[in-house]
Amino acid sequence: MNSKSLIWIFMAIGSAIGGFIPTLWGAGFLSMSSVLLTAVGGILGIWLGYKLSN
Repeated sequence: MNSKSLIWIFMAIGSAIGGFIPTLWGAGFLSMSSVLLTAVGGILGIWLGYKLSN
């Protein structure tokens, strides 16, 4: 698997997990915390995918 694919996969997984976390404390999917944690999860996913691909 090439590095671009791995980074995209981890970004998608990180974004999904980050967007789901606020629902654990009752926030909606379109709440500000959900949007913020989606971005954070995506960035962490990109970083993890990059580290694993090298």
